Amino acid sequence: MMNGWFWIIAALVLAGAEIVLPGWFFLGAAIAVGLMGLALLIGLWTGGLPLALVVTAVLTGAIWLVLRRIFGSNRGEVRRWTRDINDN
Repeated sequence: MMNGWFWIIAALVLAGAEIVLPGWFFLGAAIAVGLMGLALLIGLWTGGLPLALVVTAVLTGAIWLVLRRIFGSNRGEVRRWTRDINDN
């Protein structure tokens, strides 16, 4: 499980899931898992699997928040109006 290529393949599978089920979550997870795979391949990560999973989960959340901040909400989402145009 601590092979970097396994993590890279998992990142590609998650990126494919983003194509089928869009919503930024799978893309954030794919980026985080890909970064962890690269860290394992380069030799930057020496921690064990449980710590790698925790770091990947935290990275997934952070990357998801950044993606939502950069690209915003989808056009299909409901917008709530708090003020009416006729209010004075």
